[in-house]
Amino acid sequence: MTNRKSIGFLSFGHWTSSPQSGTRSAADALTQSIELAIAAEELGADGAYFRVHHFARQLGSPFPLLAAVGARTSRIEIGTAVIDMRYENPFYMAEDAGSADLISGGRLQLGISRGSPEQVIDGYRYFGYVPPEGMTDADMARRHTEVFLELLKGEGFAKPNPRPMFPNPPGLLRLEPFSEGLRQRIWWGSSTNATAQWAAKLGMHLQSSTLKIDESGKPFHVQQAEQIRLYRDAWKEAGHAGTPRVSVSRSIFAIVSDRDRMYFGHDESEDQIGLLSATERAIFGRSYAAEPDKLIEQLKGDEAIAEADTLLLTVPNQLGVDYNAHVIEAMLKHVAPGMGWR
Repeated sequence: MTNRKSIGFLSFGHWTSSPQSGTRSAADALTQSIELAIAAEELGADGAYFRVHHFARQLGSPFPLLAAVGARTSRIEIGTAVIDMRYENPFYMAEDAGSADLISGGRLQLGISRGSPEQVIDGYRYFGYVPPEGMTDADMARRHTEVFLELLKGEGFAKPNPRPMFPNPPGLLRLEPFSEGLRQRIWWGSSTNATAQWAAKLGMHLQSSTLKIDESGKPFHVQQAEQIRLYRDAWKEAGHAGTPRVSVSRSIFAIVSDRDRMYFGHDESEDQIGLLSATERAIFGRSYAAEPDKLIEQLKGDEAIAEADTLLLTVPNQLGVDYNAHVIEAMLKHVAPGMGWR
């Protein structure tokens, strides 16, 4: 039996005016993101995912990009990993997400979370969001998420104007455009065991990245695999129908050319420990770079990759569309079959 995995890419969309960069402007980052999604679809990849960071020379406004990718592709899943919900108006977001999903024909896989360390101090305050008394910014993100999920049910909640500009359907009104099924394609980016279990209770899929709060001192991939198992147990306990999806992201490079060797041939990597704040100790997962046979053996030892059904390859987008398409193709052609993923 094959252990087929959904394999996609995850781009942060970095751009810099440096002459060494192949992505020198925001316009470059956006158009190259669309081009890479098209190329990935043609190569047989399953997903095109984008990271969202505000106040950074990266991809900060996801929905125009998601809609554009949806209009230019036909099969590939299109997603985020992740949108920081501290910054989001759930009502406006529900309209934007509904529009992007309809344009793509229902291919949106929307990853959201409480956010990560920021470029600025409390950046969400500039967007008009201040946690109420007794609530942390993380609490506020989860509250925005709960409202967003409720809106995606498509149930009417707003009292109609008795003298509207246009005729209304009967009853209370919902936000439009509404995309049926999008509620079942929302993912939560979790860095702790507790928030993974919270996401399962709310019926969201799980995204776990290359960073996790260090909760046991064990190797990163072991802690991440334990988190995934706790998440699946919580999903079952909540009584949800269907099987939840779980993604992990990794930096993985199959060295199959001299150019690969130049970029990544000396990339010996191991887990790293760092502090996200004065009280949060985080563990960062290693990168993988080796010839395909050696890479396959290394990946077989990664417990979290084995547990997940979806693998997102973090790509060095500033090396250009052609090179990143090569990175994806090398993984699909030289590594995935040896892992039983294809």
